[in-house]
Amino acid sequence: MAKKNKTNKSVGKRMSVTGTGKLKHATPGKRHLNAHMTAKRRRQLRVAGIVPAGLTKKYLIAMGEY
Repeated sequence: MAKKNKTNKSVGKRMSVTGTGKLKHATPGKRHLNAHMTAKRRRQLRVAGIVPAGLTKKYLIAMGEY
């Protein structure tokens, strides 16, 4: 008998689905040790990242959305 996939809670907390079906996530590397970064680099890290199209289905299955 087929078993349903369990939802991966960590993926669900880190990513959100946009209106067009893409996955949006916060850019890593901005929690601490930012003093050595330039202001430009810190500004660039504020922008949300988009998951590549080839991996979107994999993460949607993990989130229980697919």
